[in-house]
Amino acid sequence: MLKASLRSHLTLWFAGLSLLTLLIVGVYVGHIATEQMKQASGSALASTARSAAALLGIQLRERQLEIFLLSREPHLVRGNLDDPDILPSMELRSQSRSEYAWMGVADTDGRVRQAVKGLLLNQSVKERPWFKAGLLGPYTGDPHEALLLAKMLPSNTNGEPLRFIDFAAPIVNVDGQVVGVLGAHAHWSWVTTIVQSAVSHTDMSADTQVLIVNQDGRILYPEQLAGQQQTNMPGSPLTLSDASGWSVDSEFVSSVIAVQTPPNSGLAWNIAVRQPLNTALQPARILLYKLLGLGVLAALLFAVVAYYLALTLSRPIEQLARSAKRVQAHRTDVSFPLHHPVQEIAQLGQSMQSMTESLLGKERELQAANASLETTVAQRTAALTQANAELLKLASHDALTGVYNRRRLDEKLVECSLLFKRTGRAFALLLIDADHFKRINDTFGHATGDEVLVQLAQLIQSSTRATDFVARYGGEEFAVLLLEIEGEQSPLIVAQTICSAIAQATFAVVGQVTVSVGIALARASDANPAALINRADQQLYQAKRLGRNRVASFERSS
Repeated sequence: MLKASLRSHLTLWFAGLSLLTLLIVGVYVGHIATEQMKQASGSALASTARSAAALLGIQLRERQLEIFLLSREPHLVRGNLDDPDILPSMELRSQSRSEYAWMGVADTDGRVRQAVKGLLLNQSVKERPWFKAGLLGPYTGDPHEALLLAKMLPSNTNGEPLRFIDFAAPIVNVDGQVVGVLGAHAHWSWVTTIVQSAVSHTDMSADTQVLIVNQDGRILYPEQLAGQQQTNMPGSPLTLSDASGWSVDSEFVSSVIAVQTPPNSGLAWNIAVRQPLNTALQPARILLYKLLGLGVLAALLFAVVAYYLALTLSRPIEQLARSAKRVQAHRTDVSFPLHHPVQEIAQLGQSMQSMTESLLGKERELQAANASLETTVAQRTAALTQANAELLKLASHDALTGVYNRRRLDEKLVECSLLFKRTGRAFALLLIDADHFKRINDTFGHATGDEVLVQLAQLIQSSTRATDFVARYGGEEFAVLLLEIEGEQSPLIVAQTICSAIAQATFAVVGQVTVSVGIALARASDANPAALINRADQQLYQAKRLGRNRVASFERSS
């Protein structure tokens, strides 16, 4: 019976075992790579969807809040919808926000009384959903086509129909009665631009889809799919705080994130970002094919090496094995037989020596890279913390004057009112308005007007205590919350101090500036902070009527 030679045994065994091992490793590594590619693709899609949903939600809430605050401005609250001050206010908003295609006010009968550029003036909007909902409260609506308004506006350059998204808020007079609705139509392209800007910086493949889908599964964006029903979305969209934020099925890797739309708006939009599963796993498949190819080549190489090893004595191999074990034990004092009568053994020893040196060098480089990476992560974390602090300040402070903004003032009023009802600790509100400020803007320009506002804020802060709360109420109007008052006359003294300090100050370019102040004390009968604000506002107008540069309160005027 013929027996195979040692060379044949070694060649067959080494080739077969190496091929089998590398095939198993290749399949295993391919499986790991596939899961990692799913994870990487899903995380990237979730990050993109979160960014788009967060940015879109912020913009929608800001526009809804802007329309609500505009509906609460004094010239609207007075209840005269033909007031000439209303139109300039709306025009200013429209000019500062290019997304607004139309803005106007309608009375309770649905007739448009004033509108930017006269669009839809005297037209009836009684049957429009935004008007009906706006009579009841703040409203944000799904996109729609407005055929009458579209005829008055330039058409899209791409030929797509004009679509709009509605914002509305009721106009409530000082008696609490709804006297009309403030409505605005924003271009739908504004919403799509927000989504596009959120995903434009990502490296998404060409076949990755970004969709806006409403609560009924109807696609709102992109335009070519608008109106279609999306049937293969996950059952419940994820929120911005969900950890994973993505899912996978037989066709797609998907991430569906719910947009935090304005409260009480009735909207339920989702941002869906999905990528075909074949596209997501393509790099893993390519890696698997490469591993299989390398496995075959490595098996052939092992067979050749085994054939020549069988021709040599075992001693050099044993020396190589001992040296290899020292390498495995991370020993640095390793030497290999570099000279041998058999050239292959000598080459193998030299190769293993070079490989060992290279591995040790790579290990040192890896340790240095890890140390550098830890330093970079620490620096980026510190930078992110600082950026978050700056964002928090921007959210609560007025960008021009540096004092608190209207939103923070409203929050503080609620806090003080609740504390007053619980503990009886009284507080007062001062509303301060610069006299003839429009004349300053018209005469010296808005830049000088901004400088006057900054100096006014500084003078008010320097005339109040550290415990007092100073905020910019809007335009040239400031508010001061006196959180701790010693008596009913204490707010009057503070107000007179502020008036005197401003009247005696010199303003660059302008010269002298005066202010009028209205004072109101918190009452146990106040249903909400709005009652306190209304009283202070009434006293402010009383100070204006008495000749300006003075203080007015329910107790006395000066």
